[in-house]
Amino acid sequence: MIRSVFIILLGATLAGGMTSGCGGSTTPAARRSTARRGGPTATSPTPVEDHGRCDASGADREVSEYDTSGDSTPDVRRVFRRVGDPPVTRLVLSCREVDLNGDGVKDVIRYYSDDGRPQREESDRNFDGRLDTITVYQEGRVVRTERDANGDTRIDTKTFFDDRGEPVRIERDLAGRSTAEVWRPDRWEYFEDGRVVRMGTDVDGDAEGRVDRWDRDHQYAAPPGEGGADAAGSAEDVAASASP
Repeated sequence: MIRSVFIILLGATLAGGMTSGCGGSTTPAARRSTARRGGPTATSPTPVEDHGRCDASGADREVSEYDTSGDSTPDVRRVFRRVGDPPVTRLVLSCREVDLNGDGVKDVIRYYSDDGRPQREESDRNFDGRLDTITVYQEGRVVRTERDANGDTRIDTKTFFDDRGEPVRIERDLAGRSTAEVWRPDRWEYFEDGRVVRMGTDVDGDAEGRVDRWDRDHQYAAPPGEGGADAAGSAEDVAASASP
C-alpha cells in the first residue's frame, strides 16, 4: 500500500529548515537544481523569473510535501500564499515542484498566477539534468509549448494550441539560427482536425524566413487547375507564422 507523508508547515518556520528547488534559495537542493539545468546559452530554455513563487520563507507562505512513490521521501512540494486577513483567509497555490524519477531533484516546476491559475511550467522530461520543455498558459489553458527536441540545450520547436487545447501550428528551427531575442523558424506545420495538412519550409535560409517549398496532404490539396489558390494560401501562411 502506498504510504503518503503530508506535512504542513507555516512559512515562518521554513527559512532555515526547508530546502527548495527554486525561488532564489541558496540551499543545496536549489544549487543542485540550477546546476543540472546547465549554464544558459544564447537560446537555451532558461528558467523563468518566478518572482519568489516557490520561496516558502515568507510569513504569508505555507508549504506541503507528500510522497507518491511510497519510498517515504516526499517527491511533490507545493507552496501556497495566504491571502486575506484573519479570521477570513484562504490559501492560493503559488508553485508546484515534482521529482518524477526519485533522484532528489525536481524535474517539473509549475508556477501559478496570483489567482492560482497555471502560468508556466518548466520540465526536464528526459531526466538528463537539463530543462527541455516549457509550457505557457493563458487563462489557465495551454497556449504554447517550447521544446529542445534535439537535446542541444536550445529551443528548436514551438507548438501553438487553440481554445480546445488542439495543436494548430508547429514552428521548427531546423538550422539553429534563433537567438534568445529573435525566434527564426524555417519550417511551419499547420493542423486541421488533428492532422498536419500542409508544411512550409524555408529551404534557402534567407533572412526574411520565407517559405520556399510547400508540402500538402493530398486530401486537402487544391483541386487540379487551381494553382493560384495554393499561392494565395502560402502568403497567408507566411503572414500567420510571422506573428504567433
